Amino acid sequence: MKTHINISLQKWCAVGVLSTLIFASSCKKSFLDVDPQGQQAAQQFWKTQEDATKGVNAIYANLRTWENLAFPALAIESTGSDEADKGSTVTDATFFNLYDTFTVTSTEGSLQSFWTGQYRNINLCNQVLDNIPNISMDASLKARYLAEAKFVRAYSYFRLVRAYGGVPLRLKVPADATEYNIPRADKAAVYAQIEKDLTEAAAVLPASYGTSDIGRATKGAAIGMHAKVAMYQQKWNDVLSLTNQVMDMGYSLFPDFEKGFRTQNENNVESLFEVQCEFVPGNNDASNSQYSQVQGVAGEPAGGWGFNTPSAVLIAAFETGDPRKDATILFPGETTPQGDFIKTNVVNIGYNQKSYVPFSMFVSGNQGSQQNFRVLRFADILLMNAEAANELNNPSLALTSLNKVRARARGTATGILPDVTTTDKVALRAAIYKERQVELALESDRLFDVIRQGRGVEVFGVKGFKANKNEVWPIPQTEIDLSGGLLTQNPGY
Repeated sequence: MKTHINISLQKWCAVGVLSTLIFASSCKKSFLDVDPQGQQAAQQFWKTQEDATKGVNAIYANLRTWENLAFPALAIESTGSDEADKGSTVTDATFFNLYDTFTVTSTEGSLQSFWTGQYRNINLCNQVLDNIPNISMDASLKARYLAEAKFVRAYSYFRLVRAYGGVPLRLKVPADATEYNIPRADKAAVYAQIEKDLTEAAAVLPASYGTSDIGRATKGAAIGMHAKVAMYQQKWNDVLSLTNQVMDMGYSLFPDFEKGFRTQNENNVESLFEVQCEFVPGNNDASNSQYSQVQGVAGEPAGGWGFNTPSAVLIAAFETGDPRKDATILFPGETTPQGDFIKTNVVNIGYNQKSYVPFSMFVSGNQGSQQNFRVLRFADILLMNAEAANELNNPSLALTSLNKVRARARGTATGILPDVTTTDKVALRAAIYKERQVELALESDRLFDVIRQGRGVEVFGVKGFKANKNEVWPIPQTEIDLSGGLLTQNPGY
């Protein structure tokens, strides 16, 4: 029989913020099962191995919340790109337009919500890292739990540093009010801490888990995430080394691109890390992911709200015959491979098929809550490897890795997506950038990918992107106010 707790958080942000309640299960069956029934006072917690398990499970549970996967995340990480439009109707959630046109100011609410969501993740990780070392429990499990917390903390800091630049670097739960208010660390220091956490996590995490623990952070996830973090710093030797390690760990491309995103194929051989989402009948706190719901087909009861829709730019980006186009975009008038007809009178030109859950799985009030969010795929590892190899003047390796992705995309079809053959560094770089655009489309990667490539004005200038400003979003004004001015605003805002 499961036992459940209510973990009451201490003040967790860089400045004073109200406590938050997170519910976690004991993981007797699966660490995805979350059922907030019994409650346990925080001062009685962090005593046993079971408490440690619950504390770590709370970290994973929080990754699927509204702030992490829904409107705030889409506004910050997707809407500004050229691949996504606001979606829905013209008058619905118009704040998205501020991100789409790079006119957002520091008081817009999603800036705060995304910030809050990441620091809540970090606080849960810090609670684990502060308290589990003092628990008498299985030593190997203790080490693994600490490594899992370091991985998620690194992931959240990576999302923060991409979005805001340097941010307050909180590595432990504040002991008292004197530790609530800390300044922004510079970007280099944040990246250094992320790399430290991922290096330490990779040294401990297992390569895989048994059935009940599938979805937890693995060694491959930590090394792969480290490669991505290194890529954002243009540490090409590190990117090459780290991606080569992952490529020797048994991952491969799932044979069917479209089917790889369906719920029955979650956590497949291509997946390095996914946010685990699930529908648990009668338990809204467990079935709380709205990642699919907010992007589903508008006006369809089994669809969703119709936000973060594919743009005309994205539709035009695919090469003629590329199967990934239809596998990425739900077009009006089409019938999906699962047999769902997409109405012709919908208000948008298409919807995100990667977040799509077949209509037959519809449960009222929980549209698509069982759809995992893919954080890192092996295709991304191959494209990072290709980019690093090209930057290090190894076009042969770059072409090999790049063409593996293209070969999977074309499958058994002929006459489409021919292998790239150019060895010219500039031309090959452009081909890799293009492949990232279509392979990773609508996975919340495009905006920051283009920015870290130094092409913000070139690609997003038509939308209002300005150099030396829009590489990052503004720091939430509430955070600056609560800090008494200790936190400084980003230039231009």
